[in-house]
Amino acid sequence: MRLDKYLKVSRLIKRRTVANEACDAEKVSVNGKPARASYDVKEGDIIEINMGRTPLKVRVVRVVEVVGKDGASDLYEVV
Repeated sequence: MRLDKYLKVSRLIKRRTVANEACDAEKVSVNGKPARASYDVKEGDIIEINMGRTPLKVRVVRVVEVVGKDGASDLYEVV
């Protein structure tokens, strides 16, 4: 799954276009390297989001195309 879509599905970022713009601005990195929106997310990847005051660092637990609001937080764990 693309990084921008994963950020939207997991509800780490509200909209896919915002996730795409964050990747273009190099505010999102995967495994310590700036990542493009087209990066293919895999289980075990460490995603860092540097938007706002507090940076967020999460580990990808599952990658699924569709998930409900209640199950979105099960896709990652905060590191």
